[in-house]
Amino acid sequence: MSDLPRKAVTRTAKLAALPLGFAGRATWGLGKRIGGKSAEFVARELQERTAEQLFRVLGELKGGAMKFGQALSVFESALPEEVAGPYRAALTKLQEAAPPMPVRTVHAVLAERLGEAWRELFLEFEDKPAAAASIGQVHRAVWHDGREVAVKVQYPGAGEALLSDLAQLGRFARLLGPLVPGIEVKPLITELRERVAEELDYALEARSQREHAEVFADDPDVVVPAVVHQAEQVLVTEWLEGIPLAEVIAEGAPEERDRAGQLLARFLFSGPARTGLLHADPHPGNFRLLPAAGSDDPVGWRLGVLDFGTVDRLPGGLPETIGTCLRMALAGEAEPVYALLRAEGFVKESVALDPDEVLEYLRPIIEPAGEESFVFTRGWMRTQAARIADPRSPAHQLGRQLNLPPSYLLIHRVTLSTIGVLCQLDARVRLRDELTAWLPGFAAAD
Repeated sequence: MSDLPRKAVTRTAKLAALPLGFAGRATWGLGKRIGGKSAEFVARELQERTAEQLFRVLGELKGGAMKFGQALSVFESALPEEVAGPYRAALTKLQEAAPPMPVRTVHAVLAERLGEAWRELFLEFEDKPAAAASIGQVHRAVWHDGREVAVKVQYPGAGEALLSDLAQLGRFARLLGPLVPGIEVKPLITELRERVAEELDYALEARSQREHAEVFADDPDVVVPAVVHQAEQVLVTEWLEGIPLAEVIAEGAPEERDRAGQLLARFLFSGPARTGLLHADPHPGNFRLLPAAGSDDPVGWRLGVLDFGTVDRLPGGLPETIGTCLRMALAGEAEPVYALLRAEGFVKESVALDPDEVLEYLRPIIEPAGEESFVFTRGWMRTQAARIADPRSPAHQLGRQLNLPPSYLLIHRVTLSTIGVLCQLDARVRLRDELTAWLPGFAAAD
């Protein structure tokens, strides 16, 4: 698959084949067990085949299919260990690359959007993409003033493909849910659909990136590439050389993982406080680690941040309610926490819950914020996912009675996604430091 399949019937057929394939493999697995193979062996083989098909199709189709796959990829650490392996390999591919579109298509988009003399804008332009993602691909080039740049070119028909894919995926969200325990697939797809217009608008993305680049211009820890030029379906930014975060996840040394995790947490909480914007696409493909010149010590490394196509505008930073509620929960103040959750709409007026039970529900989730430093691991993430996903669990039953107000939806997903990446990194993070510095309401009032 070398181009974005734009015909709705083609994309729909590929996506519709997924649940049929799942059912077919279940029948195949039953036959294997009848043939004498153990249920455990068959289940593992079935999971591997399912993962391979699911994420191969999502990656091939790009568009909304790949966007959905990337959103799921950060929750890989929540999977049971016996099935995580095949998912881990398939999901990693979605975090960094997808099949490229033909060179002739790239040239046609550039000629249409930058003018027939588009080559005069560049001293060099590499036809082979440096990265390919859900709605566009990136080419390395040299701008006419000598700066190395990244040229992001949007796939023709990307908008149509995004909406078509997400509508189709929504139809069988129930079947996809069990593949990633603890994650509610349907609300995730709904939220991705609501962000389609923003994702496709490179003018809006350029504005968000400029705002971040200006604020972080002299920051010792975070680097945001400057915007060089923007046109419809084309975005040119300064090139950012660094180690992809996916590589650190796969083979990074412990000190590199810890540094990456600390910087990721710092950016998550400092970004809204400093810019009034929340970077809302925290999968590993959007981050780079930048080693300090002449030093192999990760302590001086910085975090490079890419892709500002999806942001949440928070003029006052993250809501103070979050920090206040978190601080009181850590202090064991059940009644005030419950009152604040009810006032903010997390507990509906028609629902009555025991404040102490609500606090017990929250305790394991907020544990990292109460420690001087906390090691985020896949094991910890799996425990949280299992506790909330198991219908027999008191946590599951209480969680079903809680409500997530619309204004908190994206904040919730971004926070969960970032925690998922921290668990993939297996990073020791001083989360409390970042919350104290940047989260309104978390530090006790003087």
